Amino acid sequence: METAVTLEIASCSQPQVETAADPADAERPQASHQQETDSPHQQLLPSIEEHPKIWLPRALRQTYIRKVGDTVNLLIPFQGKPKPQTTWTHNGSALDHSRVSVRNGDQDSILFIREAQRADSGCYQLCVQLGGFQATATINLLVIEKPGPPQSIKLVDVWGANATLEWTPPQDTGNTALLGYTVQKADKKSGLWFTVLERYHRTSCIVSNLITGNSYAFRVFAENQCGLSETAPVTVDLAHIQKVATVYKTKGFAQRDLSEPPKFTQPLADCTTITGYDTQLFCCVRASPRPKIIWLKNKMDLQGNPKYRALSYLGICSLEIRKPSPFDGGIYTCKAINALGEASVDCRVDVKVPH
Repeated sequence: METAVTLEIASCSQPQVETAADPADAERPQASHQQETDSPHQQLLPSIEEHPKIWLPRALRQTYIRKVGDTVNLLIPFQGKPKPQTTWTHNGSALDHSRVSVRNGDQDSILFIREAQRADSGCYQLCVQLGGFQATATINLLVIEKPGPPQSIKLVDVWGANATLEWTPPQDTGNTALLGYTVQKADKKSGLWFTVLERYHRTSCIVSNLITGNSYAFRVFAENQCGLSETAPVTVDLAHIQKVATVYKTKGFAQRDLSEPPKFTQPLADCTTITGYDTQLFCCVRASPRPKIIWLKNKMDLQGNPKYRALSYLGICSLEIRKPSPFDGGIYTCKAINALGEASVDCRVDVKVPH
C-alpha cells in the first residue's frame, strides 16, 4: 500500500512532505498583496485542479540498501494538476547527471543509476511544486560492498590443546556495520581450512580441541551484509601442540597381612549309612598359608589306607569311605595345620546292616 506524503521534511532520515496550503486560503484575495501586484499577467495563471502530493512506496520509507554495481531504479508516484514541476537533489545539492538520470512523467518521477557506487549513498530529495504549493519526499540510499580484511592476526599463546588469537578490525567495513568475524584453522599436514567460529563479534578468541602432535595456522575474515572479505590475514607463527608425557602417580597403601590360623567355617555332620554304599564326609576350612589336612578315625591316622580317599580343594575337604562295613563306624576327625596353628572338627558315622 502506498501512502501520500503530506508533511514537511524535517530531516534527511525521514521521508516526509511539506504541508500544502489550504486551497481556500490560496483562492482568498489578500488585500495588500493584491493591490500591489494586480496585473494582467497574474490574471492569466491557470487554476490548480489538484494539489501536489507524493505517494512514497513502502520499501523506500526506510533506508534503501544496494550493493556496489547494482542498478538503482526509484519510481516515485505523485499527483498534481496541471502537471507540477519536479526537482531532485542529492544531499542538498544538484544531481550529478553524469551518474544519475531522471525521467519525469505526468504522474511519476524515476531516478536511475546504472551501476551504483558508494559515493552514490546519501539523502535524495524529490520536490513536486505547483504554483505556491509543493510536496517533498526524502529517500535514504546506502550502497555497500564486502569489507576489507582484518589488518593483522597474531598468535598470542599456546597451552595444552588450546591457542589464543588476537586481531585488529578492518580499515574498511564496506560502508555498513560488520556482522562479525569468521575464524578458520588449518593443520600443517593437510593444509585444509576448517571454520572454527562464525559471526564472532570480539577481536580475540581461544581455539580449543586441537589435536596433539599437529601444527596449526589460523586466519580470520570480516563479514557484513555482502558477505566475507575477499582475503584474510594468516598467522605468521604456527601453533605446535606438544605431546605431553603422562605420569601416573599411584597412591601408597599399607600392605595387609592376610595370614591366619586354620578355622573351620563348615563343620562335619554326623551321618548314618548302610553297609556296602560309599559315603562321603565334607567340611570347609579357611587358613593362610594353605594348611595340611589330616583325617583321623578314632584318633588313628587314615593316611595311606586304600579304603579311604581324602581330597582338599579351595578350602573344601572331603573324605570318601568306600563300601563301608559295620567296623567302619566311629568318630572321624578332620585336622588342619599350618604355621600359625591348627583346628579340628569331629563327627560320628554309624554303619547299619540292612535287614
